Amino acid sequence: MSETYYGDQRPYAYDPYAEPEYFEGVLWRRVIAFLIDAVIIIAPIVVAAILIFVFGFITLGLGWYLYGLLSPAYVIWALAYTGLTLGGAQSSTIGMRTMGIEMRLWHGAPMYPLLAVLSIVLFWVSVSVLTPVVVIVGLFNARRRLLHDFVLGTVVTNTEERAASLRHYRR
Repeated sequence: MSETYYGDQRPYAYDPYAEPEYFEGVLWRRVIAFLIDAVIIIAPIVVAAILIFVFGFITLGLGWYLYGLLSPAYVIWALAYTGLTLGGAQSSTIGMRTMGIEMRLWHGAPMYPLLAVLSIVLFWVSVSVLTPVVVIVGLFNARRRLLHDFVLGTVVTNTEERAASLRHYRR
Protein backbone atom coordinates (compact mmCIF):
# COMPACT_ATOMS: atom_id res chain seq x y z
CA MET A 1 0.00 0.00 0.00
CA SER A 2 1.33 3.45 -0.78
CA GLU A 3 0.20 7.02 -0.27
CA THR A 4 1.19 10.26 -1.89
CA TYR A 5 3.42 12.44 0.24
CA TYR A 6 4.60 15.76 -1.17
CA GLY A 7 4.40 14.50 -4.72
CA ASP A 8 6.35 11.25 -4.46
CA GLN A 9 5.17 7.74 -3.77
CA ARG A 10 6.26 6.21 -0.46
CA PRO A 11 5.05 2.95 1.02
CA TYR A 12 4.14 2.60 4.67
CA ALA A 13 7.31 2.03 6.63
CA TYR A 14 5.74 -0.55 8.92
CA ASP A 15 3.77 -3.46 7.51
CA PRO A 16 1.77 -5.20 10.26
CA TYR A 17 1.52 -8.42 8.24
CA ALA A 18 5.16 -8.71 7.15
CA GLU A 19 6.57 -7.38 10.45
CA PRO A 20 3.98 -7.99 13.20
CA GLU A 21 6.63 -7.56 15.91
CA TYR A 22 6.40 -3.78 15.46
CA PHE A 23 2.76 -3.80 16.63
CA GLU A 24 2.66 -6.61 19.18
CA GLY A 25 1.37 -5.29 22.51
CA VAL A 26 1.48 -1.65 21.40
CA LEU A 27 -2.01 -0.71 22.61
CA TRP A 28 -1.59 -1.78 26.23
CA ARG A 29 1.96 -0.41 26.30
CA ARG A 30 0.58 2.88 25.04
CA VAL A 31 -1.93 3.02 27.91
CA ILE A 32 0.79 2.36 30.51
CA ALA A 33 3.05 4.97 28.85
CA PHE A 34 0.21 7.48 29.03
CA LEU A 35 -0.16 6.86 32.77
CA ILE A 36 3.59 7.28 33.35
CA ASP A 37 3.59 10.52 31.36
CA ALA A 38 0.52 11.76 33.23
CA VAL A 39 2.36 11.33 36.53
CA ILE A 40 5.41 13.15 35.13
CA ILE A 41 3.23 16.04 33.96
CA ILE A 42 0.99 16.25 37.04
CA ALA A 43 3.67 15.84 39.77
CA PRO A 44 5.30 19.29 39.34
CA ILE A 45 1.88 20.94 39.26
CA VAL A 46 0.89 19.21 42.53
CA VAL A 47 4.17 20.33 44.12
CA ALA A 48 3.52 23.89 42.91
CA ALA A 49 -0.01 23.78 44.35
CA ILE A 50 1.34 22.70 47.75
CA LEU A 51 3.98 25.43 47.68
CA ILE A 52 1.35 28.04 46.78
CA PHE A 53 -0.81 26.78 49.65
CA VAL A 54 2.04 27.24 52.14
CA PHE A 55 3.02 30.57 50.58
CA GLY A 56 -0.60 31.72 50.98
CA PHE A 57 -0.41 31.18 54.72
CA ILE A 58 2.89 33.03 54.97
CA THR A 59 1.51 36.01 53.02
CA LEU A 60 -1.83 36.01 54.88
CA GLY A 61 -3.77 34.83 51.84
CA LEU A 62 -2.19 37.01 49.15
CA GLY A 63 -0.09 34.13 47.82
CA TRP A 64 -3.21 32.14 47.02
CA TYR A 65 -3.79 34.39 44.01
CA LEU A 66 -0.97 32.40 42.38
CA TYR A 67 -3.41 29.51 41.99
CA GLY A 68 -4.68 31.37 38.92
CA LEU A 69 -1.35 30.63 37.26
CA LEU A 70 -1.58 26.86 37.77
CA SER A 71 -3.91 26.15 34.83
CA PRO A 72 -1.80 28.01 32.27
CA ALA A 73 1.36 26.53 33.80
CA TYR A 74 -0.13 23.04 33.48
CA VAL A 75 -0.93 23.55 29.79
CA ILE A 76 2.47 25.09 29.01
CA TRP A 77 4.31 22.33 30.89
CA ALA A 78 2.32 19.55 29.16
CA LEU A 79 2.91 21.03 25.71
CA ALA A 80 6.61 21.67 26.38
CA TYR A 81 7.09 18.15 27.77
CA THR A 82 5.42 16.60 24.74
CA GLY A 83 7.17 18.84 22.22
CA LEU A 84 10.61 18.22 23.72
CA THR A 85 10.27 14.47 24.31
CA LEU A 86 7.91 13.16 21.63
CA GLY A 87 9.24 15.71 19.16
CA GLY A 88 12.84 14.93 20.11
CA ALA A 89 15.43 12.63 18.60
CA GLN A 90 13.91 9.43 20.05
CA SER A 91 10.31 10.25 18.96
CA SER A 92 8.98 9.10 22.32
CA THR A 93 8.04 10.50 25.70
CA ILE A 94 9.66 9.18 28.87
CA GLY A 95 6.67 6.88 29.40
CA MET A 96 6.93 5.58 25.85
CA ARG A 97 10.66 4.95 26.26
CA THR A 98 9.95 3.05 29.46
CA MET A 99 7.46 0.86 27.61
CA GLY A 100 9.65 0.35 24.51
CA ILE A 101 7.44 2.17 22.00
CA GLU A 102 7.91 5.19 19.76
CA MET A 103 5.80 7.37 17.47
CA ARG A 104 6.77 7.85 13.85
CA LEU A 105 5.23 9.35 10.75
CA TRP A 106 3.45 6.76 8.61
CA HIS A 107 6.43 6.54 6.26
CA GLY A 108 8.96 6.03 9.09
CA ALA A 109 10.33 9.54 9.61
CA PRO A 110 10.80 10.67 13.22
CA MET A 111 8.43 13.09 14.90
CA TYR A 112 9.17 16.79 15.11
CA PRO A 113 8.14 19.20 17.92
CA LEU A 114 5.19 20.89 16.18
CA LEU A 115 3.64 17.57 15.15
CA ALA A 116 4.18 16.22 18.68
CA VAL A 117 2.31 19.19 20.16
CA LEU A 118 -0.46 18.82 17.57
CA SER A 119 -0.67 15.14 18.46
CA ILE A 120 -1.26 15.79 22.15
CA VAL A 121 -3.73 18.61 21.49
CA LEU A 122 -5.71 16.50 19.02
CA PHE A 123 -5.59 13.56 21.43
CA TRP A 124 -7.11 15.60 24.26
CA VAL A 125 -9.73 17.20 22.01
CA SER A 126 -10.74 13.83 20.57
CA VAL A 127 -10.82 12.18 24.01
CA SER A 128 -13.00 15.02 25.33
CA VAL A 129 -15.50 14.68 22.50
CA LEU A 130 -15.36 11.00 21.47
CA THR A 131 -13.95 9.23 24.54
CA PRO A 132 -14.57 5.55 23.76
CA VAL A 133 -14.24 5.85 19.98
CA VAL A 134 -10.64 7.12 20.19
CA VAL A 135 -9.41 3.91 21.81
CA ILE A 136 -11.84 1.48 20.18
CA VAL A 137 -10.51 2.44 16.74
CA GLY A 138 -7.15 0.96 17.78
CA LEU A 139 -8.71 -2.46 18.26
CA PHE A 140 -9.93 -2.66 14.67
CA ASN A 141 -6.87 -1.82 12.59
CA ALA A 142 -3.70 -3.82 12.09
CA ARG A 143 -1.35 -0.94 12.93
CA ARG A 144 -3.16 -0.25 16.23
CA ARG A 145 -3.55 3.43 15.32
CA LEU A 146 -5.89 5.59 17.36
CA LEU A 147 -8.22 8.17 15.86
CA HIS A 148 -5.81 11.09 16.11
CA ASP A 149 -3.03 8.97 14.58
CA PHE A 150 -5.09 8.64 11.40
CA VAL A 151 -5.68 12.39 11.24
CA LEU A 152 -2.01 13.25 11.75
CA GLY A 153 -0.50 10.41 9.73
CA THR A 154 1.41 8.90 12.66
CA VAL A 155 1.91 5.37 13.91
CA VAL A 156 3.10 4.03 17.27
CA THR A 157 5.36 0.99 17.05
CA ASN A 158 7.65 -1.01 19.24
CA THR A 159 11.22 0.31 19.20
CA GLU A 160 13.81 -1.44 17.03
CA GLU A 161 15.29 -3.09 20.13
CA ARG A 162 11.93 -4.43 21.30
CA ALA A 163 10.96 -5.57 17.79
CA ALA A 164 14.32 -7.37 17.44
CA SER A 165 13.81 -9.15 20.75
CA LEU A 166 10.31 -10.23 19.68
CA ARG A 167 11.73 -11.50 16.39
CA HIS A 168 14.38 -13.47 18.27
CA TYR A 169 11.78 -14.84 20.70
CA ARG A 170 9.67 -16.18 17.82
CA ARG A 171 12.57 -18.17 16.38
